[in-house]
Amino acid sequence: MKLNLKNSSNTTVIAKPWGQEIIYTPQDLKYTFKQIQINDGARLSLQSHTEKVETFVLIEGQADLVIGSDLEHLETIHMETKKGYNIPLGTVHRMIGVKNAIILEASTPETGTTYRYQDDYKRPDETESIRKMDNRGWNPNQK
Repeated sequence: MKLNLKNSSNTTVIAKPWGQEIIYTPQDLKYTFKQIQINDGARLSLQSHTEKVETFVLIEGQADLVIGSDLEHLETIHMETKKGYNIPLGTVHRMIGVKNAIILEASTPETGTTYRYQDDYKRPDETESIRKMDNRGWNPNQK
């Protein structure tokens, strides 16, 4: 079997209103690996997933993780560098950039629906069809 090295490298940069994601894996794998860069003071949406399970690792800077079983039971954790934070299916969560936050995420594929309970940028729930749009439906020129 001959290895096709042209298909062995993948990098997709997705602009987000809170920073950016760099996805390193092709979409057809059974897992996703990405780097998340969060601007200081910016918050990802307060969300949960119908099909996605995640693990976050803060590798640089400072960030907070808001997490709970539902909207009435949320707690804020000051993330420690090089410590894994596992997000089970359906868990409500969000990350907040405190200072120069860079986080690695390993997860199951991005399928199903991401429900957004709070979003500073007024984005809708993320579905399969929105995920296929440029920047996943968010317009970087729109404020």
